[in-house]
Amino acid sequence: MSDLIRRGWFERTRGSLGPYRSFFAARFRALLQYRSAAVGGIVTQTFFGLIQIMVFQAFYRSTTFEQPMSMAQVTSYIWLGQAFLGIIPWYVEEEQRAMIRSGAVAYELLRPVRLYTLWFARALAWRSAPTLLRCVPILTIAFAFFGLGLPASPLLGLAWAVAMIGAIILSASITTLLTITLLWTISGEGINVLAAALVTLFSGLMIPLPLFPDWVRPFVEILPFRGLMDTPYRLYVGYARPGDLLGLLAHQLVWAAILIAAGQLLLRRGLRRLTILGG
Repeated sequence: MSDLIRRGWFERTRGSLGPYRSFFAARFRALLQYRSAAVGGIVTQTFFGLIQIMVFQAFYRSTTFEQPMSMAQVTSYIWLGQAFLGIIPWYVEEEQRAMIRSGAVAYELLRPVRLYTLWFARALAWRSAPTLLRCVPILTIAFAFFGLGLPASPLLGLAWAVAMIGAIILSASITTLLTITLLWTISGEGINVLAAALVTLFSGLMIPLPLFPDWVRPFVEILPFRGLMDTPYRLYVGYARPGDLLGLLAHQLVWAAILIAAGQLLLRRGLRRLTILGG
């Protein structure tokens, strides 16, 4: 009986998630077609990675104080940041922004699915497909020529892979929340600027979080943005230990759950006041 119950629950769950899986797969395949953009991104991100590394090399050579991370760790941290830059939720997808501004979002409301889950699946595809196109070439180039090291240990490499899954889920939850805020704005430019500033500074993209001053680091490490980059990358370079994985992963997933709940609440409120062409 218990096997039948579990099997029935599984079938119902699979059926209820079917439309979202199909939408994710279709969107993922569509985003994989932007190969020219991926090539441009590979060149640009490799260039900026080299610039960042040169800046930190100058910093390390000019200081006499011991730093919490070695230059080799910083180098790997930077290259990981460039390879997985597509995960960073620093702007709203232009197609969705135009859809909400024009009123075409009404077509989304006609679908027999939950709008939040649909947008979340779209965000997952958008954060993962372009990243997949760029990360392998950048990691290969950085490993072969520019000092990217292997994970500090096989166990830390596995922990890094798990934390990257958490980072993608967290990124999709932030992206979906940013998209929902467009229901209250005219153009969405303000949201893009604010998100870019916060994410760039507090995720570790510009400066690895372990290099922040001691007095500000506890505040920075509480914020959700840490889970996008710093959490998986400090595992990769060996700054964190395998035993830290559960705490780091819990930080990512708790924030993702909070942001998902906030997004669903905000979307319900936004749809109650939504007016399209006077309707």
